[in-house]
Amino acid sequence: MRQQATEDGWHQFSAEILSGMREWRLQHPKATLREIETELDRRWYRVRARMVEEMALQSAATSWQMGPPAEPPICPHCATPLEDRGIHHRHIQTQGGHDLDLARSYGVCPTCHAGLFPPR
Repeated sequence: MRQQATEDGWHQFSAEILSGMREWRLQHPKATLREIETELDRRWYRVRARMVEEMALQSAATSWQMGPPAEPPICPHCATPLEDRGIHHRHIQTQGGHDLDLARSYGVCPTCHAGLFPPR
């Protein structure tokens, strides 16, 4: 059910882009190809960022505590099992310049003290 709601939201975003671009084009009848492309990219980047964030948060990698307790993620620097430090927020920026806030499991290596959001 959650996946259907997500896909419905993406369809709605796409429809808004199409209608918004039609309206924008009416307001900018002399826009150059580059201006049209820039405006369309600006709108798609916003939807793209939302899709990336939603897909990332649906991933099993958001919580490595859900994996087998005997197999915690391993530090990529020294191969020591990481210590769980709970869920932390990670702020990143997409290629289109939109901010994402991802809540993911965070671990710290007790040996080399590297902290990371390990994939699972």
